[in-house]
Amino acid sequence: YECGQDGILKAFAAGGVDGGTFLTKWGDRVAQDLAQFHSPVSDLFPQPASVAEWQALEINSGQVEQFNRNGFLPGIRLLNERQIEALRAELADLVQTGHDGAELWYEYHSNESGDPNAVLFHALGAWRIKPGLHDILWNPALLAPAAQLLGGPVRFWHDQLFCKPAQDGGVVAWHQDYSYWTRTKPMAHLTCWIGLD
Repeated sequence: YECGQDGILKAFAAGGVDGGTFLTKWGDRVAQDLAQFHSPVSDLFPQPASVAEWQALEINSGQVEQFNRNGFLPGIRLLNERQIEALRAELADLVQTGHDGAELWYEYHSNESGDPNAVLFHALGAWRIKPGLHDILWNPALLAPAAQLLGGPVRFWHDQLFCKPAQDGGVVAWHQDYSYWTRTKPMAHLTCWIGLD
């Protein structure tokens, strides 16, 4: 029994065994590394069918000017309620140690603070494990404004999850991401921060 990329994708898109795993003929559960798929694997982020639909997602010139002047642009709605709930459900699974696909993380800390009274979950690589966190990379509501702000095509560099429980969450100090990611000079990248709660 061999399952080529097309067969796996069809099984995954249809729900797979567990939203990210498939069974071998021997009954073993194997995590599906979504990094091998260079397009959405679900219907969570519908793609515009026309130029007009893409243009409807663009930000206005005042917003572009604000970003260029201040270095940030708040208040762009990137997710609808269905998408938020899907991503929350995926995150709830990922913060549990021992979840399917755990071997695919680039980095995983169930509590980076080290203090059990100040929990700070931090992980990199969720796009490889969960379909919604993979497919958000093709979210037109994110891509259209990002392309405008960058002045051209958008390329994914890095994903990162922080999860801090209410009342006892750890701290991520105020910082500018560019001080960590100085890979483009002059600066030609941006961070898209999305709060799910």
